[in-house]
Amino acid sequence: MAFSKVVRRYKIKKHIRRKVSGTAEKPRMSVYRSNKQISVQLIDDKTGNTLVAASSLAKDIAGQQGNKTEKAAMVGKMIAERAINAGIETVVFDRNGFLYHGRVKQLADAAREAGLKF
Repeated sequence: MAFSKVVRRYKIKKHIRRKVSGTAEKPRMSVYRSNKQISVQLIDDKTGNTLVAASSLAKDIAGQQGNKTEKAAMVGKMIAERAINAGIETVVFDRNGFLYHGRVKQLADAAREAGLKF
């Protein structure tokens, strides 16, 4: 029985979410990558609220030139700035079933460089 990429990702995601959970002090940094865009949210799983979010659809990023990997780095920098402004310094990284490679890795590295700890 052959599984599609989507089914495989959801199985991996389920395993990750068993261990990874966010609180108000240390929220879960959830990354979603589509074919064209990338977005990230800082989520408090105890209340189910999104504390901070950033996306490559934001006007600051969408208007700039660059490939998808460069835009992912911009999103990482943006989420780190917004999180620090909201008083959040440490997060738990949730790659959401995506491989830690390419755009996901670039986003995480940019967020670390901008001051987030995870």
